[in-house]
Amino acid sequence: MSSSAGSSPQAAAKVTTDAKLASLFGLQGDGWLRHANPVSVWTRFAVLPLLAISIWSRDWIGWWCLVPIVASLVFMMVNPLLFPRPRSTRHWASKSVFGERVWSERTTVPVPAQFTARALAPTYAFQAIGAALLAYGLVRLDVTDTIAGIVILQTAKAWYLDRQVLLFEDMKTRHPQYARWEY
Repeated sequence: MSSSAGSSPQAAAKVTTDAKLASLFGLQGDGWLRHANPVSVWTRFAVLPLLAISIWSRDWIGWWCLVPIVASLVFMMVNPLLFPRPRSTRHWASKSVFGERVWSERTTVPVPAQFTARALAPTYAFQAIGAALLAYGLVRLDVTDTIAGIVILQTAKAWYLDRQVLLFEDMKTRHPQYARWEY
């Protein structure tokens, strides 16, 4: 294989992690289609602010903050399976999920060189910066840093998902099985 992501040992190790995470969230077979419901994608964006508020609430309600923290984490885990198959998958959000599926299975069907992990590195870097700023804000109970961290993380996540849409759009022209996911 010339320039595919699936040809390096690092890519194989990454796929194993991606595949395990997908499995953890129930993303196998029909699970992917349920998560491709745009409501599932957009409501997952609510998890981070809810989690931040839950952690912040330690200042108001003490150890009781664990209740909304756990509820936020449970919602994050079950969200991909809460919604039915979408009536249509011709939405940006649905295509982003399909791109994530293609990405998680890239050792089985290699992706073009322009979609390697290196291409996603800037989105990962911004997510790391946002996470660090968010953590700092939550530890110090600094509203500006907390909100800035959330905004950076959410923007980086949307950027990452947009890259996944591009991956799906490219791969569906190369592989008919991917084109069938879109209806």
